[in-house]
Amino acid sequence: MRLYILFSFLLLAVKFGPLCSGNSSNRKRGCDTKYGCGNYGANGGKRKHEGLDIVCADGATVYAPFDVKLNGKAAPYKKNNAINDGINLSGEGLCFKLFYVKPVSYSGTLKKGQKIGTLLPMQKVYPGITSHVHVQMCDRSDPTKYF
Repeated sequence: MRLYILFSFLLLAVKFGPLCSGNSSNRKRGCDTKYGCGNYGANGGKRKHEGLDIVCADGATVYAPFDVKLNGKAAPYKKNNAINDGINLSGEGLCFKLFYVKPVSYSGTLKKGQKIGTLLPMQKVYPGITSHVHVQMCDRSDPTKYF
């Protein structure tokens, strides 16, 4: 029991470092009139929003939030479009995905602050949306506590 409590405390102590150039505080996307909200659990029309959106400009650099292992491609959509790319990552005991990112590589390891890739052109697919990186835990739990 004590080991479980200690492990749980250590996981809660994990915080994401800056994900995107131009947003060192990891500011979360609020609500857009046409496209809904960026918080976990927001009503996305036909489905619940299963991640957290962190503001990031189209073409901005996306950074490793801590030391991570790159675990392959993570595509957010079944149909291809200009932003249908992303990456599976693990580190600090967490497994998560970053969507709308064109990674430099889909495998290997990165240190905190190294470039993962570049934010894809969200405005081409969703004109007027607040461009962002979508952070989704592999188990689809709420990532908010890590920010």
